Amino acid sequence: MHVLTLTPFYPTAFDDAAGCFTAEPLAALQKLGIRSHVIAVQPFYRTVGKPSPSSPPATWVRYPCLPGGIGLSSAGALLHGSLIAKVRSIHHSEPIDLIHAHAALPCGHAASRLSRDLGVPWVVTVHGLDAYYTRQVQGMAGGWCERMAKFVYGSAARVIGISSKVRDEVAATVSTPARTKVVYNGVDCQEFHPASSEPEQNLVLSVGNLIPIKGHDLLLRALAAVQGQFPQLLCEIIGDGSERGRLQQLARELGIAEKVRFLGRQSRYQVAEAMRRCTVFALPSRYEGLGCVYLEAMATGRPVIACHRQGIAEIIHHGCNGWLIDPDNPEELTNALSNLLAAPPLRQRLGSNARRTVLESLTLDHQAASLAAVYKECVA
Repeated sequence: MHVLTLTPFYPTAFDDAAGCFTAEPLAALQKLGIRSHVIAVQPFYRTVGKPSPSSPPATWVRYPCLPGGIGLSSAGALLHGSLIAKVRSIHHSEPIDLIHAHAALPCGHAASRLSRDLGVPWVVTVHGLDAYYTRQVQGMAGGWCERMAKFVYGSAARVIGISSKVRDEVAATVSTPARTKVVYNGVDCQEFHPASSEPEQNLVLSVGNLIPIKGHDLLLRALAAVQGQFPQLLCEIIGDGSERGRLQQLARELGIAEKVRFLGRQSRYQVAEAMRRCTVFALPSRYEGLGCVYLEAMATGRPVIACHRQGIAEIIHHGCNGWLIDPDNPEELTNALSNLLAAPPLRQRLGSNARRTVLESLTLDHQAASLAAVYKECVA
């Protein structure tokens, strides 16, 4: 089977974690007889980075669109115009059996038009809870995005959610429930493997973009609350974003600036190493479709703190293979850190169960097998 993958998410040399959930299953799909031709897309006003040497090759395409949210609803049509000649050439050389778009806008909209041009089925994966873009794009432009996203989900052969929570966000407007599927992201368990020994110091790790929904402010407040109980406690935060300056200022105000290291963007290898050396992984995200970093930390055998009512709550069972708190609840987060840092046997049990959970159902091979099943249903 030959699949054309359209995605705005794909690793680069600068950021090899971007779109890892798109790139990493491709080798496992290849073993199942499914070859993917990847077209990674970026609007013309963004710079395309150098390819990541560790990811399968992709064709990068820049397309015209209006900057910001105001141009998002029409971006798919403009992307289609930028792609059609190239895609026809690919199809002529090796017929495309199916198109897999990542995100409704712009790739899903473009895929719907390419599907019509080539006469092949197409599917779309939804990667976050903002399925209709009304949180990302406000006002009238958000309404345009919502209408276009509804059209995309209604016309795709399958709509794939990365969790049941994401699927349910979409399913309310999809007339045929059978057209929605859940395919969880998988983990490279060779890259994200456990350490050979327990960490020598108490270290809390958090990995994620430094934006308000990720809850890093709550983590800093919880760290300040437990520092008297654990005076040697340190924290590493991997990621970058608009909140970095505010979070650094908050750490100073809380008197923990010397205990918190903002490491910025790191490679996949560096993230895996950080997960192995941490004592506890914590990301109290307020708005998460699933969260690959939770699965990766679980694969390294570390206890994970996440939030109820997010996609990851389908994977983590509180007190069994991880720890769940209510979103925006600094007291619960403080208690979670206190309980886990004070109890090595509890951490070991949660981490061991977490690793087992990933190995049993959340590897790249599991993800690829689920995708392959969806593809085969659609081309049958």
